Amino acid sequence: MTAFRFRRPPAPGAQMPRRRLLRLAAGALGVSALGLSTLVTDRSARAADYKALVCVFLYGGNDGTNCLVPRGAADHARYAAVRGALALPRDQLVALNGSAWGLHPALAALRPAWTRGQLAPVLNVGPLVRPLTKADYLALPDGSPWLPDGLFSHAEQQTLWATASGRNTTREGWGGRACEALATASPVISLGGNAPFGIERLRMPLVLPGPGALFGAYGLQPQDLAWEPNRLRVQALQAMLDVRDTHVLSNAYRAQQAEALALSGRLARIVAAQPGGAGSVAAIDEAFAPLIAGGRVQGALAGQLYQTAKLIHAREVVGGSRQVYYAEQGGYDTHQDQIDGSVFGGTHAALLRQLGDALAAFQRAMDALGLAGQVTLFTQSDFGRTFAPNSSRGTDHAWGNHQFVLGGAVRGGQVYGRAPALVLGGDDDVGVQSWELQGRWIPTTSVDQFAATLLRWFGASEAQLDAVLPNLANFGAARSLGFV
Repeated sequence: MTAFRFRRPPAPGAQMPRRRLLRLAAGALGVSALGLSTLVTDRSARAADYKALVCVFLYGGNDGTNCLVPRGAADHARYAAVRGALALPRDQLVALNGSAWGLHPALAALRPAWTRGQLAPVLNVGPLVRPLTKADYLALPDGSPWLPDGLFSHAEQQTLWATASGRNTTREGWGGRACEALATASPVISLGGNAPFGIERLRMPLVLPGPGALFGAYGLQPQDLAWEPNRLRVQALQAMLDVRDTHVLSNAYRAQQAEALALSGRLARIVAAQPGGAGSVAAIDEAFAPLIAGGRVQGALAGQLYQTAKLIHAREVVGGSRQVYYAEQGGYDTHQDQIDGSVFGGTHAALLRQLGDALAAFQRAMDALGLAGQVTLFTQSDFGRTFAPNSSRGTDHAWGNHQFVLGGAVRGGQVYGRAPALVLGGDDDVGVQSWELQGRWIPTTSVDQFAATLLRWFGASEAQLDAVLPNLANFGAARSLGFV
């Protein structure tokens, strides 16, 4: 479902043709999925068993190797020897106390979450069909069903992360399949567009616009109904939508339009609320205060997470005791000028500052709302990037990557998974010939295991996990990473 954007309505007193009224108020309400279930208000959302998952997808392939850097003298020396001009100085890393790792300085806003035990990095995660060694990788022929499709390709690896299937032809995302398996009241709620992660068999993600935007039809917003002609239009529209038809598709279409009208009536004010304005939440505004200027949230990702925080606060209105949200940040295809002059210079540092600040603000909001233990945020990205830099002060497409999990239920303060050996051409690097020794890590943790750990916390049974994640059974007893 997309945001509703239409031309301005006629001035008060002007007539609106019946055909245009229907187009604006019914057909153009934009329900995008046949069979979208009603998002009814669910009082059970007040209960302590309410949980939300928030996916943040980093488009372009984030360089996880410079997000999470070894601090030990020997390991950092090995890292710096290969990274060269892209290496982050050891003394400028944000120390993750109690571990052998440090964060990129631009992610400093996440240190308090680590200190509170709310942040868990997960090492070398990526699409796999089954556990894979370098010998396996080299022995398997191209097109083998035991190899994920389209390795090192943006579009295909984005699909594999979103679907956790190993196949680039899979349509449904693992977030969508989870909503379907758990019969959630709403589909995945996306603030970042119509992403594959939220697609189900019969529902598409509910795509909402950013803070301050219109969600619904002009002239039919709740605040517009004080004007009698608008109120009568809504009554007439509702009367038409109440008429049953003998045709199955006609009834399905009618049900979608009725649902869209009700949905926009419930969510319009929440969507439109700006910091400090009508409908805003003081605790959320305070949490995002460093990112607010002129009454608006600064930065695309911060705006998406601000909107997500408002919807979680209004979880009873959204409906259901289980909700899945989606946000995204682009720009991570850093083939050149990844770093420039200092650790705070260049494309990657600018992106990470936006990421770290937005995630930290969101977590402060959940803490302030008393929902930290009920909301878990996690990152995904196309792939990691080559350990060895290229000739343009950038990095190229790789495979395994480090991810972050954030929330009050997270068993944070420690790093999960196994790091690749920092050796070009070693057992974790797919390369053999001299020209391909770039450090494209074979994942040691699969997307399936990563997703299963999150979904088990979310409430999925073992049977549901197997249905949602078709390759999970290939990993035997290693079905949980234990980070939440």
